[in-house]
Amino acid sequence: MEVWNEKEVLQFLDAAREDRLYIAFFLAITTGMRRGEILGLRWKDIDFENGEISIQQTLSNKGDELQEPKTKSAQRSIALPEQTVAELKKHKKRIAQEKLMARSVYQDNDLVVCTSVGTKVLPRNLIRTYYRLLKKAEVPKIRFHDLRHSHATLLLKKGVHPKIAQERLGHANIRITLDTYSHVLPNMQSEAAKQFGDSLFNKDDDNKNGKSAL
Repeated sequence: MEVWNEKEVLQFLDAAREDRLYIAFFLAITTGMRRGEILGLRWKDIDFENGEISIQQTLSNKGDELQEPKTKSAQRSIALPEQTVAELKKHKKRIAQEKLMARSVYQDNDLVVCTSVGTKVLPRNLIRTYYRLLKKAEVPKIRFHDLRHSHATLLLKKGVHPKIAQERLGHANIRITLDTYSHVLPNMQSEAAKQFGDSLFNKDDDNKNGKSAL
């Protein structure tokens, strides 16, 4: 597993911004969704008002079949950052324009990530675009699946509880999350110890110096 830091994430997104598959990469980084979940996402699975995505179907690895998630934990809701909601709204306008231009040729499958005529984006074509953009962005070469790992790692480093990360990623249990991201935990413990010490004893120091905590 290799992951990007915040700077590398933003560098890649900046390089990918003008690509029509940009929304797929944005979703991977900001939600931790799997590739098949992104390519199977429909507009009806998005609750714009509450800022949530519901994972109800995935696209198979070959790109020939839309199917239900394999496990109950994979069928989940994911809360969206407001930036992701904004990007999805922008992308929806683009899809509407393409639909008007294609007219009768357009195949409306309600897919968020689709070709200019509404058909499924094949996984191999998404990956081909991804590696092309990697070179353009000049960031470390990681797998598309590592965007999911980058999302989880950044969450945990920000102090988000592993249980929340587990729910977002659709892991069957929290042990999978803890085992997968065990490399992050030592840093989290150090930071937690520092924050606890600062919170407890800095107030003590203020009191000793005659400063009120109120």
